[in-house]
Amino acid sequence: MVASFAVIAGLRSSGAINEPTGFILLALAMLQMIPLVRAGLAHQRETGHLSPAVLRYTRRFMGATFGYVLGMGLAVMLHERMGLSGPEAFAIALLPVLPVFAMIWAMGRYLVEEDDEFLRHRATLASLFGLGVVLALGSFWGFLETFGVVPHIWAWWTFPVWAIGMGVSQGWMAWRDRAGGEE
Repeated sequence: MVASFAVIAGLRSSGAINEPTGFILLALAMLQMIPLVRAGLAHQRETGHLSPAVLRYTRRFMGATFGYVLGMGLAVMLHERMGLSGPEAFAIALLPVLPVFAMIWAMGRYLVEEDDEFLRHRATLASLFGLGVVLALGSFWGFLETFGVVPHIWAWWTFPVWAIGMGVSQGWMAWRDRAGGEE
């Protein structure tokens, strides 16, 4: 899935495909998340790490994720085609932001609903690791940017970086568990 996103971004950046084609391909690539999530849930079921709270969280987060991709595509397309500003631009910017709020809410809701202390602990550790990645990279990049060493990066990257950090942490914890490491 990540490779698909990279190829689509490369094609779009090079001008090999136009904006609508890139958005359609991105949406189709997002569909790869469905079998990925199903496989993850099946593995959790097999290992005894699947709870009703995990199922609810997954449904909520996946719905918000698809809303994010759709909202981002529509917002970018409308902004580029219509050149909106002021209140209209503010409203269009909410299209991808509201699903991000829903993802954050889904994560918080999961922590409240999860009865299994071990699973809640792991989710909290993964979230904190993702937050640490955002804070470290954001501070590092910010100082490099301040001194003119690197270009400016838009702040909306913070959420994807947090999610990637959280995913890396979850993968590391799963690998450690399979390897028989201590908690």
